[in-house]
Amino acid sequence: MLPQQRVVIDDIRPQLDCGTFFIKRIIGEEVLVSADILPDGHDVMQAEVLFKHQSERRWGEVRMTPLANDRWEAAFRVEKQGFYQYKVRGWVDYALNWQHGIEAKLADGQHVKSELLDGVKYLRFLEKKTSGKDRTYVRGLIEAFETEEQYGEATREAVSHRLHKLFVAYPQRLLANTSKELQVYVDRTRAHFSTWYEFFPRSAAREPGAHGTFADCERLLPRVAEMGFDVLYFPPIHPIGEKNRKGKNNTTNAQEGDSGVPWAIGSRHGGHRHIHPELGTEADFRRLVGRAADLGIEVAMDLAFQAAPDHPYITEHPEWFRRRPDGTMQYAENPPKKYQDIVNFNWESEAYESLWKELLGVTLQWVDCGVKIFRVDNPHTKPYYFWNWLIGEVKKKHPDVLFLAEAFSRPRVMQQLAKQGFSQSYTYFTWRVHKQEIIEYMVELTQSEMREYYRPNFWPNTPDINPYHLQGQGEAMHMIRYALAATLSGNIGIYGPVYEYMVTEPYPGKEEYLDSEKYEIRHWDWEVRNKLTHVITRINTLRRKHPALQQTNNIHFCGLEHPQLLAFYKWDDSRRDEILVVVNLDAHNTHQGMVRLPWEAMGLETHRVEVYDLMTQAHYHWHNEWNFVELDPGLPFHIFQIRR
Repeated sequence: MLPQQRVVIDDIRPQLDCGTFFIKRIIGEEVLVSADILPDGHDVMQAEVLFKHQSERRWGEVRMTPLANDRWEAAFRVEKQGFYQYKVRGWVDYALNWQHGIEAKLADGQHVKSELLDGVKYLRFLEKKTSGKDRTYVRGLIEAFETEEQYGEATREAVSHRLHKLFVAYPQRLLANTSKELQVYVDRTRAHFSTWYEFFPRSAAREPGAHGTFADCERLLPRVAEMGFDVLYFPPIHPIGEKNRKGKNNTTNAQEGDSGVPWAIGSRHGGHRHIHPELGTEADFRRLVGRAADLGIEVAMDLAFQAAPDHPYITEHPEWFRRRPDGTMQYAENPPKKYQDIVNFNWESEAYESLWKELLGVTLQWVDCGVKIFRVDNPHTKPYYFWNWLIGEVKKKHPDVLFLAEAFSRPRVMQQLAKQGFSQSYTYFTWRVHKQEIIEYMVELTQSEMREYYRPNFWPNTPDINPYHLQGQGEAMHMIRYALAATLSGNIGIYGPVYEYMVTEPYPGKEEYLDSEKYEIRHWDWEVRNKLTHVITRINTLRRKHPALQQTNNIHFCGLEHPQLLAFYKWDDSRRDEILVVVNLDAHNTHQGMVRLPWEAMGLETHRVEVYDLMTQAHYHWHNEWNFVELDPGLPFHIFQIRR
C-alpha cells in the first residue's frame, strides 16, 4: 500500500538520468533546484530543499519559492569538495491553511470563534518550538483564542504577519513527502577555469638536434607563467616502443635515430610506471612539478592506457592482451588510420580485475609525484564503467585530481564520459568556424542539460588536429580563434609553440601537421616573441582578472546583423563583472555593424552604458539601443568591460 501523503513531487531539476549520475559544481557555486510540487485540493503547502555534504550528518534546509504552474525552486551553496546529497520535501501546511481560511471568512464577515478554537492546536505546536518573546506571544494568543472576551484581539492576531512568519519558520510537516536523494560533485576552481599550454618535453632543448630533458622544461616554466598559462600539459613521458616504431610523418619504417611516437608506450626501458631515460629521472620530474607549482602552474600528465609491442606488460601479463588465431597480436586501428606501433589491452579479458587495479596503481603513482591533472588519451576506446571506477577510486583520497577526456567522438559518447566522472572534456569547438554554428554549439553546451555535467575545454589546435581553417593562415586567424576560445569557455588550451609561431603547413589533404612533432623531435626558438604571443598573453591576463571570463555558462548572444561579426555578453554570478565580446570572424577583411546589448537580460532601465576596451584601453559612451562597431584583421576583436 502507498504511504499516506498528500503532496506529489515530480520533475526535479537538475538531475541526470533519474539520478543515475551526479551533476557538477565547483566550490562556492549554487545549485538551483526546481520541481513540480502540488497537493490534492486547494490547500496551502510548503516545500524545501534538503542538502548536506558527505562528511556531515545533519541536513541543511532552504525553503522553496513558488513559481507559476506549481513549479517551486530554491538554491543552496556548496562550500566543500566532494559529494553533496540533495532532495526535495513538500507538505500540506495545516497551520497556514487554517490561517488562510480564517482570513477569508473574516473578510466575508463570518463569526470565527470555532475556527479560533480549532487553531489552538497549531499554537500549541509553536509554543514547543519557540522561545523568549515569541513563546510569550504564542501563549498570549492561546489565551485569547480560548477567551470570548478577547475575540477582537484574537481575530486580529490570527491573520497577523507576525503569526504567519512563525508558522513559516516552524512548520509542522504532517504527511510530508520526500523525494529520493540526488548528488552533486564539487570540484576545485580549476575544474572550470584553466588555461593549458602543451609542448613536447623532448623538443625543449636549447640546441637543434638534442633531446630535451626535464631540466630544459624547467627552464621554460617562467615563459609559460609569463604568458598566463596555469596548466602545462606533456604528452606521454614514458619509454617509447622500439618494435614497429614509426618514422617521420607516420612512415611505417623508422630510420636510425627516429624518436618514435610518445603514445606508443613501453620498451626494454620500462612501461607506464617509468620515465623515458633521455628526459631524466623520477626525481627530476618531481623537481619540475614542484618548480612549476611555485609559479602557479600545474603539470598535467597524459594517461594513455595502451602498449607498444615491446611493453613489459606483454610478456609479464599476456592475459591482458588478445592474440589472433595464428598467435600474432593485432595492432591498433581506427580505420582508415593504422597504429602499427600500438597494441590495445583486452578489456574483455577474464583477468580484467588485475588489469584495472594495475592501471589504478599507475595513476596513483603519478599522483604521488605531485600530478593533479590528467589528460586521458582516447578514453572512449576503454569501458565507460572502468573510468567511473578509476576516477571514483582516485578521488576518494585525492579529491583535487582532475581528468580531461580527450575524446573527439560522437556526441553521446562524449557526454557519457562526462557523466561517468571526467572533470573536463574536449569539444567540437576546433571545427566550429561560422557564426551560426558557433552560436548553436554554445547554446547546446550552456542552455541544455549539458551545462550540469559537461565542462568544455576549447582547443583551437592539438598535435593531432591541424584544422583546415588554420592551414596557411597567419596572425589574424590565430588571434580570432584564440580570442573566441578564451572568451567563450572557462577552460582552454593550445598546442603551444606550433600555435604561437603559426606553423600551419599540413600533411597533404589532411587535417594533420606536416613534419608532425608526434613523430620527430622539433627545435623551437623559445626566445621569439611576436604579436600573437603578446595578444595571447594579454587575453590570458584579462581572463585572470575578470570572473565573467572564468566560466562558460553565463552567456547571451547579442543582436548583430552581419554574418562575419559575432557578439556575446558574459557575466559572473554576482553580476559585478560584465563583459561584451565582439569578434570579426573574417581574417582578411574589415567589417562594420550595429550591435545590440541585451538590456532586458542585463536589467538596465536605460540605454546608457560605458564600454571600456580591455585590449586597447579605449572607452565609449553608448546612449542608444544599437551601437556601431568596426573591426579589422589587425585586431579582429573587442573585449569590452561594461561600466554602468
